[in-house]
Amino acid sequence: MSSELMDALNVLETEKGISRDVLIDAIEAALISAYRRNFNQAQNVRIDLNLEKGSMRVFARKDIVEEVFDPRLEISIEEAKSINPSYRLDDVVEMEVTPKDFGRIAAQTAKQVVTQRVREAERGIIYSEFIDREEDIMTGIVQRQDSRFIYVSLGKIEALLPINEQMPNEQYKPHDRIKVFITKVEKTSKGPQIFVSRTHPGLLKRLFEIEVPEIFDGTVEIKSVAREAGDRSKISVHSDNEEVDPVGSCVGQKGQRVQAIVNELKGEKIDIVKWSEDPVIFVGNALSPSKVLEVVVKEEEKATTVIVPDYQLSLAIGKRGQNARLAAKLTGWKIDIKSETEARSAGIYPVAEQDFLLSRDSFEDDDDFSEDNE
Repeated sequence: MSSELMDALNVLETEKGISRDVLIDAIEAALISAYRRNFNQAQNVRIDLNLEKGSMRVFARKDIVEEVFDPRLEISIEEAKSINPSYRLDDVVEMEVTPKDFGRIAAQTAKQVVTQRVREAERGIIYSEFIDREEDIMTGIVQRQDSRFIYVSLGKIEALLPINEQMPNEQYKPHDRIKVFITKVEKTSKGPQIFVSRTHPGLLKRLFEIEVPEIFDGTVEIKSVAREAGDRSKISVHSDNEEVDPVGSCVGQKGQRVQAIVNELKGEKIDIVKWSEDPVIFVGNALSPSKVLEVVVKEEEKATTVIVPDYQLSLAIGKRGQNARLAAKLTGWKIDIKSETEARSAGIYPVAEQDFLLSRDSFEDDDDFSEDNE
């Protein structure tokens, strides 16, 4: 042991953030391993490190017994008393067995073990740091890609962006800076493995938390998110403060807040709708930008029939059914859309008086419904 080792321990503690106690334990374990391997010893040994003096000694630990069966691990009571008369049965005797050339051999053998322990400690620190950031957003730099992943540097570690988590409307090039959503942090034999996504609905939610102070401080709450990454998304928002317009807060002055998110997602369209615990209002809002005449609710089936003007049918359904599909995901209700003509032919529009109370009155009570969907 020398002052160089002390300096090295201090540097590792400062630069790597690894406790010196962890490193000392690693060194002691390495020295014990070196002693047993190089001197063909099976004793129960203890290493005494004196960091101040820079000294190192090896002590064999032997149990005191009446009859010795293994002299490497045991010592007779008579021999123990010849060393110190105060010894008793079942005590442990320690005898120094430091070999003359142990320092050189130990240094060579211990180097690999210490390096491995340091690497494991670093991995543990990285894992602890990133496990707390699961389901959070980070900015990374694209490093490279292969047939399965894009490798994104998050500083201390490279994260994996799988093909199915990449946005179809994006091209990734080395050194591109992108925001990613951490979906999973795993411990593996090779160290922590971090999986990230650009398509996860959580990415959209976190982006709104960053851009909209009212969401960050809890004044406005994101109730649900439905997303088809790279194409279109819908989010529902709510505020318990009647003086706060949740939709307007998310849109921002002249649409600046939502536009910043659209730019980050390379043009993905985003519909922001007002949440309501009333399924009639919520489903109607979710089908924005189409106008809705009536919503008939079947509570037992958690299904709705939505009636829209004839000229709004294609808008309500959306391209390849996208608008209706996203609205269903957003609300958690099944949605069957019918044109006004179809509904009249089927005899469900105008709705019956009981259903009428579940639909038309709800729209009339919600002053913001028409405004939100225009």
